[in-house]
Amino acid sequence: MAVLTSLLSPRSSLWRGLLAGLIAIAIGAGPVTAANQSVQGAKKDDSGFEAQAPSAILVDAESGSVLFEKNADELRAPSSMMKLMTVETVFHLLKTGELQLTQEYRVSENAWRNGGAPAGGSTMFAEIHSIISVDNLLHGAIIQSGNDSCMVLAEGIAGSEAAFVEQMTKRAREIGLTQSTFANSTGLPNPDNKMSVRELAKLARHIILTYPEYYPLFGEKEFTWNKIRQTNRNPLLNAMPGADGFKTGYTKEGGYGMVGSAVQNGMRLIVVVNGLEDADDRASEAKKLLEWGFRNFESRSLFANDATIGYARVFGGEKRYVPLTPAEPVRVMVRKNGSDKLIARIVYQGPVPAPVESGQRIGMVRVWRGPNLAVEVPLKAAEADPVGSTMRRALDGASELAIGLVRAGMAKL
Repeated sequence: MAVLTSLLSPRSSLWRGLLAGLIAIAIGAGPVTAANQSVQGAKKDDSGFEAQAPSAILVDAESGSVLFEKNADELRAPSSMMKLMTVETVFHLLKTGELQLTQEYRVSENAWRNGGAPAGGSTMFAEIHSIISVDNLLHGAIIQSGNDSCMVLAEGIAGSEAAFVEQMTKRAREIGLTQSTFANSTGLPNPDNKMSVRELAKLARHIILTYPEYYPLFGEKEFTWNKIRQTNRNPLLNAMPGADGFKTGYTKEGGYGMVGSAVQNGMRLIVVVNGLEDADDRASEAKKLLEWGFRNFESRSLFANDATIGYARVFGGEKRYVPLTPAEPVRVMVRKNGSDKLIARIVYQGPVPAPVESGQRIGMVRVWRGPNLAVEVPLKAAEADPVGSTMRRALDGASELAIGLVRAGMAKL
């Protein structure tokens, strides 16, 4: 079952050591509060900002803290924004040494006919049967949004686009994109191409943090191939100070959308909007959200990565509880006027069976701003707890049995 623990010591007044209180944190003038509802998905942001986009999210790149969201988990056609997953897969292969920028691939008739100039969509104008390096194909995919670029990369890396999609999907799950589905490498219309703005933002943040050597590609303003010069399709690059990424997209099914990022005064924000009816609206909407975020928020530290912020109940160990520390510093974006009210909850499956190793992953700490999930960070055991004596295991077993009987009785009420 999901167990919530608190900053209280293990000897606090806990109901049979099973369910503790909630961590309540206030920043600035906001009052300290706690809630007794179970942890749920984020709800509509009560921020005062009115987003026109059907789906939108604004995220701090450093902490992952969510500043604004609207229908953030609704799955929609991502259109060309899905190319971010294609290039992430390529970046990963480059980082692991399985691929080199100098590797060259041949442009197949399929890539030329269905992704190149004959197809009438966005293309790098690669000539049929020509040989192009991975480096240039990435430029074509990112700057020119070339469908042919993506198809050539997919076929060259995996043998076919279908095989690459399997690889791409596996990679998406590895980086935590649990809901996204893909049918091709381009984002061209297909009912199986689905992503939420939350997972697009998560993907964008991952690219920024994991591939600093490749991220500058998204900020390059033009690229020439086959003697055809094309400018970057991202309208923010020329419209907003500090804008340097990411990707636009449009299909009839998905509408107009974009993933954008900008940095100002050392703070980087990521915005995703989707489902708009006009290309100008997506640009203005993304720009307004970014400007609103820069104007109204600042970063605050809640917990250091070595801070004990709670305890997890252990079953069959020498000790009844192990202290929990975050796997990384917990930072959250808060309003500059100090009006934010934050609630942090530790959530884990427990009791945790012994033995527990030091550094073992145990649950998450989730920080909520009002009704919305602002940030979540994995928790780990700060110390080990070996298997306890036979008597300790027997007592824990009897305790769990009694608690199970109580739960069963309450369920019948």
